[in-house]
Amino acid sequence: MGTFTIDFKLVALLGILLLSGSILWGQRTITGKVAEAETGLGLIGATVQDPENPSVGTVTDFEGNYSINISEATTHLRYSYVGFQSVLVEIRDQSEINVQLSAGSVLGEVVIIGYGTVEREDVTGSIQTITSREFNQGAITSPQELLSGKVPGVTVVTGGGGPDEGAQIRIRGLSSLDASNDPLIVVDGIPLASGGISGNRNPLNIINPNDIESITVLKDASATAIYGSRGSAGVILITTKRGSMGSRLQVTYDGNISVGTAINKVDVLSAEEFRAAMLEKEPDRIEFMGDANVDWQDEIYRNAVGTDHTIGLSGSIRETMPFRLSLGYTNKDGILRTDNFQRYTAGLNFSPHFFDSRLQFNIGLRGMLNKNQFAERGAIGAAVRYDPTQPILDEESQFSGYSVWTLPNGNPNLLAPFNPLSLLDRSLRQDNSEVNRYIVNASVDYRFEFLPALRANLNLGYDYSKGSGGVDILGGNIVAYSFNPNTEGGLMSTYEEVRKNELLEFYLNFRENYGQHTIDLMGGYSWQHFFDENSFFRTDAAMTPSETQQQDNIARELYLLSMFSRINYSFRDRYLLTFTLRADATSRFASENRWGYFPAAAAAVKIFETENTWFNNLKLRAGWGITGQQEIGGYYIYQAVYEESLENARYRLGDQFYTTIRPNGYDRNIKWEETTTTNIGIDFSILKDRIEGSLDIYRRDTRDLLGFVDVPAGTNLTNRIFTNVGNMVSEGVELSLVTTPVIRNRLRWDLSTNFNYNTNEISRLTATNDPDFPGVEVGGIAGGVGSNIQIHSVGHEPFSFFVFEQLYDEEGNLLEGQFADRNGDGMVNDDDKYRFRSPAPRITFGLTSNLSLGNFDFSFAGRAHFGNYVYNNVATDMGNFNALYHPTNYLSNIHRSAIDNNIQSQNSVLFSDHFVTDASFFRMDHITLAYTFNLSQLSGPGLIQTIGLNSLRLYATVQNPFVITDYDGLDPEIPNGIDNNFYPRPRTVLFGISATF
Repeated sequence: MGTFTIDFKLVALLGILLLSGSILWGQRTITGKVAEAETGLGLIGATVQDPENPSVGTVTDFEGNYSINISEATTHLRYSYVGFQSVLVEIRDQSEINVQLSAGSVLGEVVIIGYGTVEREDVTGSIQTITSREFNQGAITSPQELLSGKVPGVTVVTGGGGPDEGAQIRIRGLSSLDASNDPLIVVDGIPLASGGISGNRNPLNIINPNDIESITVLKDASATAIYGSRGSAGVILITTKRGSMGSRLQVTYDGNISVGTAINKVDVLSAEEFRAAMLEKEPDRIEFMGDANVDWQDEIYRNAVGTDHTIGLSGSIRETMPFRLSLGYTNKDGILRTDNFQRYTAGLNFSPHFFDSRLQFNIGLRGMLNKNQFAERGAIGAAVRYDPTQPILDEESQFSGYSVWTLPNGNPNLLAPFNPLSLLDRSLRQDNSEVNRYIVNASVDYRFEFLPALRANLNLGYDYSKGSGGVDILGGNIVAYSFNPNTEGGLMSTYEEVRKNELLEFYLNFRENYGQHTIDLMGGYSWQHFFDENSFFRTDAAMTPSETQQQDNIARELYLLSMFSRINYSFRDRYLLTFTLRADATSRFASENRWGYFPAAAAAVKIFETENTWFNNLKLRAGWGITGQQEIGGYYIYQAVYEESLENARYRLGDQFYTTIRPNGYDRNIKWEETTTTNIGIDFSILKDRIEGSLDIYRRDTRDLLGFVDVPAGTNLTNRIFTNVGNMVSEGVELSLVTTPVIRNRLRWDLSTNFNYNTNEISRLTATNDPDFPGVEVGGIAGGVGSNIQIHSVGHEPFSFFVFEQLYDEEGNLLEGQFADRNGDGMVNDDDKYRFRSPAPRITFGLTSNLSLGNFDFSFAGRAHFGNYVYNNVATDMGNFNALYHPTNYLSNIHRSAIDNNIQSQNSVLFSDHFVTDASFFRMDHITLAYTFNLSQLSGPGLIQTIGLNSLRLYATVQNPFVITDYDGLDPEIPNGIDNNFYPRPRTVLFGISATF
């Protein structure tokens, strides 16, 4: 029997020759210029595209010139630019086409949706896109900062003012109680895993903001249902910048340097005021005071210097292989001393086209290396508590020279606040991490030659991240906060986590016109695998066995399988229908509850589309759909799982130590949480598209809420468990307006605003109707043991504050410890608590302005929250005179509210509604002034030609310049509504440069 061998080198060579030949056949080149109709000036970065194949396109250069290679079959070209009305031009036999664009829509004409794109005028769901021109400005390190205040119904609240701080993103409020309320983030077609990795500050910092082209927000179920179980809290699609076919090599540089300063402090007593309070309230304890005058908050904060640099290279190889490569570096200090964040990023997009663009590849690679130097945030709380009369250093101190509260035996008093600067001393304490992450995605799109209306798309993705780090504190009992009288104290700890996210998706798409009918069919399959594994080691400096904990290679995994389909139908390009259906299966649930089915439908009617002076476009749309939720953290919540004890918690029997095995609680019947959304909207434009906007009214009903609730004793193997507990309703109204109030000669003013009103209410919380069930207490606070200030209750908002009604005297002074007997039973107890407001704002508002005059441009963006309430836990925990002296002989500073309200005891105010206050605010996010140089006037054309400079822009930005609010705490914008130990948001001044070569 003969053998058959394949010469792979020969096959590869033949393949290359065939592909090379294919890209030379059937091509033609169109050149021209795109200019502004009002002035005749060239438009930089205008888009020229084949409307039938949007991946074939280019952008204009600095003077508005372009060159594009297209197929012989291409009959039209679309010209568009942000802020201008797009134009569709028939090519015929022209080789040069010059186009002038007039002011029009501020948003791109093509909108990215799940598994495809659609022209904006054909959108049937609630979708909004912002482009790089509209992004927020400033010292921005993560994508969510670009989006803040830009889209109605979308709130972005950072967790504090640290460098590269993570953020809480909410789309139309809450959709769940204890399951995830975070939207699904999709980057270039890759759905990211929820949550972060050990050692990382922000799970979205893989993406350099300078690499982002646009961000699209899918809000209603008719738009998000195509993502099924992962779209219940909305979807955010991030599209990164790419090269354009036929474009020449272009190099861009964006760089800035910034300085951030603390602008607010917690209102505690100065050293002089502290001495006066001690003389009045604790005259017998004044011997414990020192002679210093220290403002500890001034000592722990600093001016924070930061810098950010990005270099981009884009172009096209052999006309049909566009690419873009970017390299980025960020180094940013926090205003808290010793806090530092460094990041190195690299991104590559490569999109070769073959066979007259019937075969298209999109290959993406994003890589990141983070190096974090964490400051001990406990220093923030220590700085507001530590006695301001104590010195920073003490020559007689045995604890590294820092002043320390000690016991009579000389040991540190571990109940007392620790010296704030000792907590930040890196010679005593090191807390570092390193995070590596890369995302690789490759998609293949093939349009069949025998049936051009049919195309196949294969999308592969791999997201890998590894975080490692540790905390080291010196031993020898020379560090007060790690003192151990039985050992040498100190700390040695390490951790490591690896996370993997693997994706395979395939779909077929058929789109064809039949006279006045257009049909777009899509159906596909998705497989996604999530895996994470972590290890940790913790011991003291001497590695004492009893102080040692270790676990290695703790692994878990999750699978999601999906089938999805969508039908878009258009009649006369006026009547639009969309139907989607997705079936999801998750390994989180038992086989009988594993599959969820999520349908959606939407319809739209273009009432009119005209070019007259007053009314231009009006579209009515309506949508309905169901989305699911299964993101509850645990991977094996339905299974009977046993957990081994730690090394230092083994059972001793004689001279032997035995590892014990503990059963965990579980719920075999846990199932999908489902959210049904109904949305009615209007899109409109008037005055020759100078004013355009959208209005949406929506209702969202969530049933079978996934909640972490108490279970009766003896009914399970734990006191609290995740299970399906009830229903919740959200309702709201959204309005978005984009206007161009002024456009003449060299002056243009663009103004946009958005508004959202949203309410949430829990409609059921138990399996059976129980009117006596008070609810589930949440929201832990400082003060007391296990104290909670919030509650989930039927008929009220989630996370409502659960407090007593404070009583006041005739002059309006707080009566300490006196509350209203709301149920009239003659006594005041927990039965008199009531639900009072919540942290969620009822109304959100965003405002963006861009004014350009000649080469100058001035912009600002701000946002407001109304009806958000905050519990000032700093005031309740520290605002009492009893806190001045502790029976173990140490002193603590107190909050000024102790004096203002004459409060003696913490217990008398801890649950008072007096400290739940309206924290409505308006925050100016940034103010930016920039100048774009006319290069012909720069040092003569010789220099410009020598270095190849095409454009140059200098700008200055003030980020977080001011906040207007009546809230008297540190900051009115608190993610969970409980103000305690909050990292202040800095005011940042930034100077930057953008250049193109």
